[in-house]
Amino acid sequence: MPNAECQRSMLFRLLALRFGIDSGFEQPRGLPMLSSIERQFVRTQRPLYGHLVALLEAAIAKGDLPSGTRVPPERTLAERLRISRTTVVSAYRELESRGLLRGYVGRGTFVCAAPEPEGTPFAWRGKIAAAALRWSDSTLRDIVRHSSDARLLSLAAGEPAIDKFPNEAFQDAVAHVLRTDPAAAWRHGPTEGQPALRDAIAERYAVPRDSVLILSGAQQGLDLLARCLIDPGDAVVMDRPGYLGAIQSFRAAGAKLVGWDVLRADIDELEDLLVRYRPKLIYTNPTFQNPTGATLPIRTRRELLMLAQRYRVPIVEDATYRDLYFTDPPPPSLRELDDHNLVIYLNSFSKVMAPGLRLGWIAAAPSIVDQIAIIKQRMDPHTPNLVQLAIGRLIRQGAFDAHLRTIRLEHAKRCAQMIGAIQRHVPRGALRLGRPSGGLYLWCRLAPGLSANALLDRALASGVAFVAGTAFYPDPAGDSDLRLCFTSVLPSQMEESIRKLGGCIADARLSQSA
Repeated sequence: MPNAECQRSMLFRLLALRFGIDSGFEQPRGLPMLSSIERQFVRTQRPLYGHLVALLEAAIAKGDLPSGTRVPPERTLAERLRISRTTVVSAYRELESRGLLRGYVGRGTFVCAAPEPEGTPFAWRGKIAAAALRWSDSTLRDIVRHSSDARLLSLAAGEPAIDKFPNEAFQDAVAHVLRTDPAAAWRHGPTEGQPALRDAIAERYAVPRDSVLILSGAQQGLDLLARCLIDPGDAVVMDRPGYLGAIQSFRAAGAKLVGWDVLRADIDELEDLLVRYRPKLIYTNPTFQNPTGATLPIRTRRELLMLAQRYRVPIVEDATYRDLYFTDPPPPSLRELDDHNLVIYLNSFSKVMAPGLRLGWIAAAPSIVDQIAIIKQRMDPHTPNLVQLAIGRLIRQGAFDAHLRTIRLEHAKRCAQMIGAIQRHVPRGALRLGRPSGGLYLWCRLAPGLSANALLDRALASGVAFVAGTAFYPDPAGDSDLRLCFTSVLPSQMEESIRKLGGCIADARLSQSA
């Protein structure tokens, strides 16, 4: 007859094969964790379920049961320990209430966290909804945090030259609102937005007023569109590389993301994707694209619209950078070229004035606007009135367009300044980049063998931030790429920012050679 150790090993292998228990369920010395619990379990201990809870919690705390490990089914563990299934159920439920286990119908029960530190009043870790855990990428939050960190020179945040913000005109607009109709600023407002701002947008951008919905930033618009249009499992075709906020919003909605190479912009490739995946929508940022700075030519725009019409796929056109051309205006927008009401148009004042405004808008079919407004009211009954009314006045008075003329010139200067600084301070051949004709970004590629994520660690330690390219891909790619915002630092800081970045790249190349 096999000895007890052999029996325990055979038992563990059987459980691993039958119930999918991973190899993390073993202690470092090779004894199966289940066998250890069997040895330590004392059936005279009372209450039994509390004794089992203590043993399992200790194993989780020591790392013997790592996060993600599937624990045995209740019936199996009850048979092994020769106790009732009710006792095991009670123990598992107690550990779930402490946030250490999570059960899934049809899949089993899994370790999901380590015990809270001593003295923690409540175990929140296991209370987070599964939908919230679906996507936990903090890149967007990190970018915003870096931009507000006075210790860093941030080339990461996508923001215009905020030192050129029209402070006096904005102050006058706010003062006018508060002097003439203060109640309009402070009372509740329509979820669709203030009529004065919707009218101003409709007139300037030649869209019907009832097709305009005001947003608390374009990112809110992407989230609302994802909630409105996407069911879990739906395919979304989007730019590759593309805006990381869109990736996060669509993925959080459960979409399957399919990348279309935006730099090649091959229409035949796009048609193949539409046939193969039958997507719910196409998301594209066709003008001074984030992150590449590329702009689709008018022929490609027309062909894109023809495909969308042929396959009955709506397009979300992200036009947040459209007004930021340096000299020559870009081709007409997809919205302007659309004859079949296929395009949902997304724009923002945050990228052309200041991110602190948190003000954007959507233009779409009135039925879609109405549906999005219903979703919006649950999380944000209305966008702040005062900012809406002030920006509406700036548009009507012409101050908005005057500001655009100012920052177009300024952004062109800063783009040229950054490219010149790169040529002076970055080792030759270590960084290739395109030259945009508008927008906010330089899209760069490192020399072979260099990692943008590893470089970012060096850069942060040196006091400069950028965004590694991996954030902009819906699939594992982009570690050789990085995005630099040429408008987010003052001209007086540009040279120092690039000098630090160049030093980090030089150090990385030396380490690579070594």
